[in-house]
Amino acid sequence: MPCTSHTFYTVYTFCRRVAPLLPWALPLMLAMPGTSSAQPASTSSAQTYPTKPVRVISPYPPGSSADIIGRIYAPKLTDTLGKQFVVDNRAGASGNIAAEIVARAAPDGYTLLLLNTAVVASQPLYKNLPFDVTRDFQPVGMLGIAGYLLVVNQAVPAKSVQELVAHAKARAGKLVYASTGIGGGLHLAMEFFKMQTGINMLHVPYKGSALAVPDLISGQIDTMFGSAPALLPHVRSGRIRALGISSAKRSPAFPDIPTIAESGLPGFDAVSFTALAVPTGTPRDIITKLNTVLNQHARSPEIITALANQSTDAAPMTLDQTTTYIRDEIVKWKKVVVVAAGVKGE
Repeated sequence: MPCTSHTFYTVYTFCRRVAPLLPWALPLMLAMPGTSSAQPASTSSAQTYPTKPVRVISPYPPGSSADIIGRIYAPKLTDTLGKQFVVDNRAGASGNIAAEIVARAAPDGYTLLLLNTAVVASQPLYKNLPFDVTRDFQPVGMLGIAGYLLVVNQAVPAKSVQELVAHAKARAGKLVYASTGIGGGLHLAMEFFKMQTGINMLHVPYKGSALAVPDLISGQIDTMFGSAPALLPHVRSGRIRALGISSAKRSPAFPDIPTIAESGLPGFDAVSFTALAVPTGTPRDIITKLNTVLNQHARSPEIITALANQSTDAAPMTLDQTTTYIRDEIVKWKKVVVVAAGVKGE
């Protein structure tokens, strides 16, 4: 039957009279065009986000590098967006416990992950991960990037990266290097260094820098990559010697230490990055809003100074830049883990 104005009016009048008695009638009436009770257009999810506290899952214990960086940003996100951003530590399994929690969380912007180098390197390192970094996470933005210091004890005669390489080749398989665990960032950085230089050294994993550094100072360990906060006090006191930094550019925190790339290994770049990620499927407008706020704070003098105190550089990136950066890291570490080193997760 054609929908004439008379037909429309008859149905509309009927619905108004019986709406209190028939629950299906009111939705029908509201759906009719031209009625004064029509529903308003839906609003963007980002306009009201967040409406409740947001969990930021940290893959490591309090005091770890990624955790500290997350806690530098969390109060700023809270102040800007009006709801609390709470850092929730879920340490274990090289960050994979935290990553699994976020991968399985609702994609609504209320569960975020501090995604870092170790979690990305886990993809080729472990065979049966319950998540896939590329498939299950959408990068939001970069929080900070930190290079590792390459150091030796005072008994090692090398005063430069090239002298260390020559010394290691002359004593093939005899030099000992430390890391803070198989598959961790420090271990992979040294495996990358070995791959690039063709040297062979003995690996001794420790449970943390607090145990490795004293053995380095005493001479039981010859060399290692390490985080600047753990090593710089001993470099400045003269107990160990810094030969280079693993990032592509010199760090503003210690500009006198050359990069390994400029010390004879062009293209060498092995860093600890910390990014923010959400489960895949999170609304794009929420991700964009978070990226905008992150970059706003990453450019602020307060955040730059706080990160510099951790020997970390602020690194604001767009969504596409962050995604590309992380995908490139996955490719790089897959080469190191699978092709060159044959490293297997514990």
